Amino acid sequence: MSTQRLLIPFIATILVTTACGSATSGEEPRAVPSDKITLAWQTIGGETMNQQAKSIQEPFTAKTGVKFDNVSSPTYISQLQTMVEAGKTIWDVVHTGSYLANAYCGTLFEKVDTSRMPATLVPEGTTTECSVPGIKFASEFAYDTTAYKGTVPTKVADFFDTKTFPGKRVIYTNPKGTLEVALVADGVPPDKLYPLDVERALRKLDTVKSDIIFAPSYTALQQNLVSKQATMTLTTGNRLSIINDSGGTMAPVWDFTSWDYANWLIPKGAPHAKAAEDAIVFALEPAQLIKYAAMSGDAPVRTDVDPNTIPYSESAKLFNPFLTSGSGTMVRQDNKFWAENVAEVTKKWTAWQVG
Repeated sequence: MSTQRLLIPFIATILVTTACGSATSGEEPRAVPSDKITLAWQTIGGETMNQQAKSIQEPFTAKTGVKFDNVSSPTYISQLQTMVEAGKTIWDVVHTGSYLANAYCGTLFEKVDTSRMPATLVPEGTTTECSVPGIKFASEFAYDTTAYKGTVPTKVADFFDTKTFPGKRVIYTNPKGTLEVALVADGVPPDKLYPLDVERALRKLDTVKSDIIFAPSYTALQQNLVSKQATMTLTTGNRLSIINDSGGTMAPVWDFTSWDYANWLIPKGAPHAKAAEDAIVFALEPAQLIKYAAMSGDAPVRTDVDPNTIPYSESAKLFNPFLTSGSGTMVRQDNKFWAENVAEVTKKWTAWQVG
């Protein structure tokens, strides 16, 4: 799937050095005119793809002549692993979460020159040799305002109180963010969450399992809330903004919120690794991050960019915990824990979900 490719009326004079074939082919690099390069850029698709095209790719094309071919792939890690193991990587940039950057730096992802990136302007522990984070997002608890009148949910424990707050709860089929909420609701102090007690979290979730709808995609989760099939959810703030813009009537519960961040990484053996790094450096500049944040409802990780100055829509402001309006207790998800334990946690989660 490709975004619109911008045509420029002149031949770009900037040359980007890139290797023939893969970045690890061992061949001597040669200079390729930047307007002859097309970067294969992976995202999960949907609005994310369109937002990155508008805020990052089109300006970079206008500046350098480098074009983009967007790839929508929700199962990108397994695909990337197959490519790398076969020595046939065809992607140049992958958009992914923090724990995968930690888990696969140097094996599935290329190391980069982080001195070109704002590595000193992000929270400690968020960088790797392969990445500097770009955008942060939150996992939030929200409810349908038309379902509850008078007494409304005010804390994450209310997600598990089906007597006071009856109705279906819809969650995405991913344990990350959900297990944290379950443990806090069960009495674990937010600053003592990690390492996660997965069995305890699942026992807590088991108390409302019959009232949970497991959505296989964010689109399905959105449909459940807009159509009023569910009255509560645990999902990302940017998704909640989209839901309300699509006819939803959701409100956030600012009690406990966990957050994570996303990276742009270069796959091992990327065909155009140098141009890909240039594009990532460009993406991490304030102008591009601000534009992307305003469109997505997320916030830049850079500490020198104040999210309160970003021109968010009203729905994005409503679900954005990074603004000064207040968002309860905020905890950053432990990317080291998730990097080391994601396979085992996912196995337990899946067994619980289908059991």
